Amino acid sequence: MTTLHTSSACTDCALPPSRWQRLTARATAAVRAVVRRPALAVGGLMLLALAAVALFGRLVFSADPWDMAGPPMLWPGEDPAYPLGTDLMGRDIATGLVSGARVSLLVGLVSTALSALLGVAIGALGGFYRGWVDALLGRVTEVFQTVPKFVLAVVLVALFKPSITTEVIAIGIVSWPATARLVRAEFLRLREREFVLAAETMGMDDLRLMLTQILPNALPSVVVVSTLTIANAIQTEAALAFLGLGDPNVMSWGTIIGAGREQVVDAWFICALPGAAIVVAVLGFNLVGEGLSELVNPQLKRRALA
Repeated sequence: MTTLHTSSACTDCALPPSRWQRLTARATAAVRAVVRRPALAVGGLMLLALAAVALFGRLVFSADPWDMAGPPMLWPGEDPAYPLGTDLMGRDIATGLVSGARVSLLVGLVSTALSALLGVAIGALGGFYRGWVDALLGRVTEVFQTVPKFVLAVVLVALFKPSITTEVIAIGIVSWPATARLVRAEFLRLREREFVLAAETMGMDDLRLMLTQILPNALPSVVVVSTLTIANAIQTEAALAFLGLGDPNVMSWGTIIGAGREQVVDAWFICALPGAAIVVAVLGFNLVGEGLSELVNPQLKRRALA
């Protein structure tokens, strides 16, 4: 007589992980990667705070930043209605800082996207085709690098009516050479790799080869350099606004500093508060860029510690 043994569970057969388990595992790995890199964690928190101010600050400070809301030159904490004080014209500084956060992030992100598009296109063409194409685009890149970026941005904005659009275009035009040189180096490095040659042998055209085979492998480095480009764009926008070349219809951090520079001795907080906001934004993007650089190229940190 044969006895049948049954079991409700099969210990040798493991069910494949569900979609939720895969997402959880990826999220956990991402959190661990951030925690192991203090620069990335601190920079990320600073940028989250900046984004929260830009997105939700208007819910608390909903007034027009150009309105003369109260008595002039109130110090921070002197009047609860104006927690960060007022400037020479009686405008609420807190409302101006919220408006400046939106302007800085908008100009920084959009101008960086424009510069990344230009830099990737020029660098990819030069690194892929090499020869006279690379030489020609290399000379164009060198011409833009020889001219001081800020001076060129001032000239471009001054030629047209100062506005957010002209600022974005000017900053994007002066910021692309760094991305172009990086992308060119990556394309030169990847152009002769086996997977690229195999795809070329299979009859893949040049555009598809660049977009599907080489560019995805170069994108991590582009993301890293783009974080630094955003920081530079925020500084450039603030400097343009300080000189009076910003959009006259929006309040930016540079506008507040420019308006308060004549009272820097008697009311230094008017310049110090937007200056501190610029430092937080620039430092946050620089720290994120440093952390992403370690994440993308972990061998760089090992070399530094060797």
